[in-house]
Amino acid sequence: MTMTMKADISASRRRGGWKIAAAVGATTLLLAAMALDTKVVVLGSEEDLREQAFSPEHYGAETFPTVRDSIRDRAVDAAELAEAVLADRTAAAETYGVGSGTGAVIPVRFTGTMGEAKSGIYTVAVPDVPEEITVRVQTGPAINGTELRDATGDIEFGQFKNQIEYQNAGAALNDAMKAEVLSGIDTASLSGREVAIVGAFRLINPKNWLITPVELEAQ
Repeated sequence: MTMTMKADISASRRRGGWKIAAAVGATTLLLAAMALDTKVVVLGSEEDLREQAFSPEHYGAETFPTVRDSIRDRAVDAAELAEAVLADRTAAAETYGVGSGTGAVIPVRFTGTMGEAKSGIYTVAVPDVPEEITVRVQTGPAINGTELRDATGDIEFGQFKNQIEYQNAGAALNDAMKAEVLSGIDTASLSGREVAIVGAFRLINPKNWLITPVELEAQ
């Protein structure tokens, strides 16, 4: 082998080595950049929960206390509210309620006597509320509607990925309420008992209130 051929082979090997070194260097830089851009999330942390798929159970348990407190703090005495809605439904909704569209959601409080139940919904005789207004409260097992979700005005569709999650949020709040408020009560045996209730209803018909409770105490 001539000296020229040896020189060419050595030069080729050097060029190959440089290419390998350049590739290794580029890969190292890429990995370093990826490491700097990588976010470490601790399992079980709040950030980890946000990274996971929407969990209705977690959402309901986490959010219900805030909803309950908001309804309790703003609840209107039923006798005062009855007078207002019979006089001017629209004005009453604007004064006491949240939202519009299919009906503002209004927080209310009252004491009364439970009547007969039908499919888990009791009529309630409330002193100082005119007889022309029917007050009912749902006690389960099925709790329907989105009154708890819509009662504060702080929970909006844009906070969720889609309509399904938005609907699931409403159902999750109902489930969380059942677990906290109704689970310790024999809801099948409330007829004739005096109750103190705080809850919310959607003002569609001013003479027919269907309350979703956030507090229910039975004597």
